[in-house]
Amino acid sequence: MSENMSVIPEVWPVAADSLGIWLISGDDAWRTAAVPADSGPHFELDLELWTRGIRDRVTLMHSTSWRADGPHLIVTYMAVVRADDFVRDLWPGALPVTARLLSAVGKPPVHAPTRPPAPRYIDALMHGLRHLRFLLDYDTASTAAMGEQMRAHLAPLTPALAGMYSELAPGGKHKVAGR
Repeated sequence: MSENMSVIPEVWPVAADSLGIWLISGDDAWRTAAVPADSGPHFELDLELWTRGIRDRVTLMHSTSWRADGPHLIVTYMAVVRADDFVRDLWPGALPVTARLLSAVGKPPVHAPTRPPAPRYIDALMHGLRHLRFLLDYDTASTAAMGEQMRAHLAPLTPALAGMYSELAPGGKHKVAGR
């Protein structure tokens, strides 16, 4: 008999300053161990953020997606983290998240309409940022929690909850217009 999939929460902690948006975790999300049955993904991420010493700076934590990854179900969250000045003064290992980065990594691999997507980690991050951009238009509490710098840097992004896969997929009938 095979084992059940475990649930692994991941958080992409982002902060903004006058220069842009930064991934303060460096080049990847932070992931916890499998969620215990008497806990939940959000609580486990709260613990992770406390352990890393930034929970008191988190102004917004929002679940944006999920995906199968081997024997795990990954539950993805974005955490907007307050930076009082320049992000790299607080987190020297932070990396910028820019339009140049997007063009460098290219679009995610396409998939047929009846097949699951196979997003890369960078796709999870970019989807999360576009999801935060969507909240700017539709969630006043989240918008206020993001802070002025984050709102300004998210504004040029196209707001979306879905639509990363705009190319014709195998077995597909059409492209998604406008993307």
